[in-house]
Amino acid sequence: MLNNNSKYKTKEELEAELEELRLQLEEANETIEAIRTGQIDALVVQGEKGHQLYTLKGADQTYRVFIEKMTEGAVTLNRKGLILYCNSQFATMVNLPLSKVIGLPFDTFITAENQVQYKDLFEKCWKHDCKGEVLLVAGKGQTPVQLSLTTLELEEGVSLSIILTDLTSQKATQKQLRQNNQQLEEINQALESSNNDLQQFASVASHDLQEPLRKIQIFSNLMKEKQDELSPESSKYLEKIIDSSGRMKVLILDILNYSRLSASKREVECTDLNELINELRDDFELIIQEKNAEIHIGELPCLDVNRGQMRQVFQNIISNALKFSVPGKSPIIRITSKIISDKCFNSKQDKNGLFCLISVQDNGIGFDEKYLNNIFALFERLNGKDKFEGTGIGMAIAKKIVDKHKGLITAASKVGQGAKFKIILPIMQSQP
Repeated sequence: MLNNNSKYKTKEELEAELEELRLQLEEANETIEAIRTGQIDALVVQGEKGHQLYTLKGADQTYRVFIEKMTEGAVTLNRKGLILYCNSQFATMVNLPLSKVIGLPFDTFITAENQVQYKDLFEKCWKHDCKGEVLLVAGKGQTPVQLSLTTLELEEGVSLSIILTDLTSQKATQKQLRQNNQQLEEINQALESSNNDLQQFASVASHDLQEPLRKIQIFSNLMKEKQDELSPESSKYLEKIIDSSGRMKVLILDILNYSRLSASKREVECTDLNELINELRDDFELIIQEKNAEIHIGELPCLDVNRGQMRQVFQNIISNALKFSVPGKSPIIRITSKIISDKCFNSKQDKNGLFCLISVQDNGIGFDEKYLNNIFALFERLNGKDKFEGTGIGMAIAKKIVDKHKGLITAASKVGQGAKFKIILPIMQSQP
């Protein structure tokens, strides 16, 4: 027995009493933790009437074990809004020990500006489940949380269960997303403004460049009429001026066409590609006869496209096939198509597919596939201008048009073995 008269306790007695109290506290803490984690389901307590047995009900025990292991905060309230039970996570969220939380009104931990909102949730949740977002008081700080409220039938009667989900990370992500969207919108506006300026510049520059160029061509042709009066060297220089001015005119027109693609509205209509390719064959009639070329056209579908722009795509591809032919060898161009299921070049054929794969194959000089990306870049040429005419813009225009039609374009080739251009286009432009 401990000496109750602390006035006469020795140092050793006080130390022994302190040690006994410490052991009792540890035992109590271990018992509480065992109850919370479901390790025991009954207690024997010595009271005035002797030993008494207290049991934990199965439903209560399962519930307590479950919420103790949750990563969210969890509290149980009575009708007055007092905290009957909470898990360790909730105590951590409000930065208080468990012993300080039990018995407090739950609204103690709701910020002043969210009190009305919480009270409204508290009234409604007894009739049906509800959710809401509030700020939780956490020490000197605040934590955004979502409250999920539902009634719970426990041994002591109907209680209110609240699950608290910490929204700090989610709110930070949302904030970052809003900032990113705002930055993206600003970048898009700046890009749109820059594109408009570029289009206006290209249009004005092309128009202004054509006038002096037209005079160069006129005076050069006038001088050519008097070529007999020129020395052989002067005549040679004059021919170079005429050739260069001709290339310059084509280059200006190509730049103008490329810049207009960004500004023009893409009005589409159901277009018969057979009819379109046959028109192009008529346009190339002279060079076809000159090179003894053959153009074989398979059965092509009707697609939703901008007719004028798509005409430009095939015009550039066929023109290149005729231009880059093997000297002394008749060019042969084959145009075929098939309906496919997916928007990829290795997709399987599917008569009910949503996309069309069009192939244009020739037997020309071909190219090294390591330069594939260069073909569709502005001003890129794989062959010298002294051998083949052109500005290096044609295929860049073709790619831009195909991109605007939500399609894909690529090519396959080997040097000396011709080239095969492949285009995928949606059958209907309304589809993604």
